[in-house]
Amino acid sequence: MTPRTGRPPARSTSRPLLAERHVARLLLGTLTGRLPNGMAPVAILLLVTEQGGTLATGGLLCALYGLASAIGQPVLGRMVDRRGQCGVTSSAVLVTTVCLLLLPYIDAGTKPTLAAGLVVGAGLSTPPLEANLRALWSTVLPDPERRRAALALDTGAQGLIYIAGPPLVATLSALHGPGAAMTVTAALGVVGAAMVISAAPSRTWRPASSRAGRFSRPLRHSGLRLLFLAVVGVGFALGTMNVWAVAVADHHGMALLSGLIPAALSTGSLVGGILYGRRHWPGRLRGQLLATAALFALAWVPLAANPAPLAATALTALPGVVLTALITCAFLMVDVLAPVGTTTEAYAWLIAAVGAGQAAGTALAGLCAGHSTIGAALPACGAAFTLAVLLGARKRLSLSGSTAGRGCHRRPHIA
Repeated sequence: MTPRTGRPPARSTSRPLLAERHVARLLLGTLTGRLPNGMAPVAILLLVTEQGGTLATGGLLCALYGLASAIGQPVLGRMVDRRGQCGVTSSAVLVTTVCLLLLPYIDAGTKPTLAAGLVVGAGLSTPPLEANLRALWSTVLPDPERRRAALALDTGAQGLIYIAGPPLVATLSALHGPGAAMTVTAALGVVGAAMVISAAPSRTWRPASSRAGRFSRPLRHSGLRLLFLAVVGVGFALGTMNVWAVAVADHHGMALLSGLIPAALSTGSLVGGILYGRRHWPGRLRGQLLATAALFALAWVPLAANPAPLAATALTALPGVVLTALITCAFLMVDVLAPVGTTTEAYAWLIAAVGAGQAAGTALAGLCAGHSTIGAALPACGAAFTLAVLLGARKRLSLSGSTAGRGCHRRPHIA
């Protein structure tokens, strides 16, 4: 995707990526603003149990939050593509903050409907910061290789949300109670969103003016539909892995494993993002997408043998290393296939597809929690599904003859 700009890029590709103007601020702001994604479910669960509610009630509210967030992202992404980032993001963060701040004052045991309404409201209005950031990279980094490196870095860094978020909630809850943890969760969302929407790239970002973009939605592109379906398998693998980690911890009486195994995958993802972004990879994008999907599937195979705890923790880092490259290729594919004026919505659909897969994987893995062998094989099944769909869709993922809008957003002068 080549953004339209009146000045040629003069930045050296040898310059550290985080030293590029706006990159560190946008990345840090997005990660901070998305911390509630990892914190809110834990805070909701702790809040409900403190109020005397059951774990089943808390789990249901957490599931509602995740499902509502997955539904809301494409809707908000479409609004961004029509009206710009600042207004939509500001309104969304205001609604989700109010909902989260009100939750500590609602007893979920006696008023479950009201609590569920607030949780759904918070999820539906989750600001589309991740999709916004992906749309901004073409503006901030005109050079395609630098843009690919930034995309890999921010994809790999997403794991930090789930490494730092839950322990922070647990610590705040232990010291000051779940209500205080929920307040801090909401405040971090506001701070992060403010960092992003106050930055020049976000303030000056404008939707494409092409009339075609108003009527051509991402889901009308058969290649994109299949790509979104494929990444459901990625989410499924991640969701089942989280439940499997808890099952392994319970089986071996090592509670620490329930956090160490997901942390190993997230660490691998961060390392993979750095490695993937540091060099140019040969071949066309479609070939890279298929290759990373195949490696992602193979990386889960050793875990299907249900190895010992330490080996399981180390081996979980392997699919994490490949995960970043796979998701980065998927976003780059969206970048070139999405119709003009629909890029943010298309990114949001990809994010929502991963989230839907995680929810499905978590639910199925929960049902299979008593069967360790089945639980260990489920992540590999999800990854195999991704590879199978992509292989079947390879002709529709061809970039030749695509009507995608490259440079589908105007790049105003950034101060």
